[in-house]
Amino acid sequence: DPQQAELAASKKKLRRFIVIDEVVDKLYGSKVREYFEENNVQHKILALPTTEETKSMDLVLNILHEVQKFSLDRRTEPIIAIGGGVCLDIVGLAASLYRRRTPYIRVPTTLLSYVDASVGAKNGVNFLQCKNKLGGYTPPVASFLDRSFIQSIPRRHISNGLGEILKMALMKHKGLFDLLKSHGKYLLDTKFQSCNGLADHGDAALQTTRIAIETMLEELAPNLWEDDLDRLVDFGHLISPELEMRVLPSLMHGEAVNVDMAFMTYVAHARGLLGAEEKEQILQCMRGLELPLWHRGCSWALIQRALRERLRHGGGQPRMPLPTGLGVAEIFNDTSEEILERAYELWVRD
Repeated sequence: DPQQAELAASKKKLRRFIVIDEVVDKLYGSKVREYFEENNVQHKILALPTTEETKSMDLVLNILHEVQKFSLDRRTEPIIAIGGGVCLDIVGLAASLYRRRTPYIRVPTTLLSYVDASVGAKNGVNFLQCKNKLGGYTPPVASFLDRSFIQSIPRRHISNGLGEILKMALMKHKGLFDLLKSHGKYLLDTKFQSCNGLADHGDAALQTTRIAIETMLEELAPNLWEDDLDRLVDFGHLISPELEMRVLPSLMHGEAVNVDMAFMTYVAHARGLLGAEEKEQILQCMRGLELPLWHRGCSWALIQRALRERLRHGGGQPRMPLPTGLGVAEIFNDTSEEILERAYELWVRD
């Protein structure tokens, strides 16, 4: 990088501002500090509680106060975010606001953020009890992916990330669906680490994460700023934003997404897009990944409210992605209330 070479030539000391989730800091903070000290980098590490409950403009402003005190060079000193999806979202928004755009780097530490928040340009915070109501589109200068972080997160968090991976499998990639169906329990047991000597599974962790990220990039790259609102990646995100915020903290993001996907699987079946066997294969895969298929908070009234919000958000169209088979999908704007209600009754009954 010419700028870095120029800095080195001028003997200017490298400086970095790092925001790290406080839980990650307890686990890895000493290694992060040791790294910057060994490389003679002047640094400030800000450890914060980054959860859905704290994902607000207040936390963004807190970060920006500290950035201002540190006095960043807004072109050559990127802010570094180390944490889960909430941390990456908050820091991304803070960086996009500081001096109109300061570069930042994403280092995801959960499976969900590894395959989802690390990809794409979006950032944001919750506002007025609405998920990611404030935000923008500012891509990071880099995302550094290291699966070894994932070995320290609880099993439920692995399952949570598998929800977003399953989304991409159902929408775009039957091979990925087959991987999840065959190796789901193994991936949970090994926490997505590449283990030698287990020939039956190959390197399922590497294959699964690589395909999930590649399919996500295929969808996002041509439409990075969402000029086109017809997006397959919105599968599982029609009902879940309303549900997740309503029942906090009982459902994690990927779990709420899976509840939404389970309902939409019933909708696809009620419309005749999925046969009974395909529907059961999807539900069985979800169970194998230890994801919830239903939640008591997902009432018919909540679904109606969420879909009304979707109409406003989608320019007057529901833009409902639905599976039309395993690994293939289309977007529909003509799902009747009668079909939705019939699907809901079958879903609750089962």
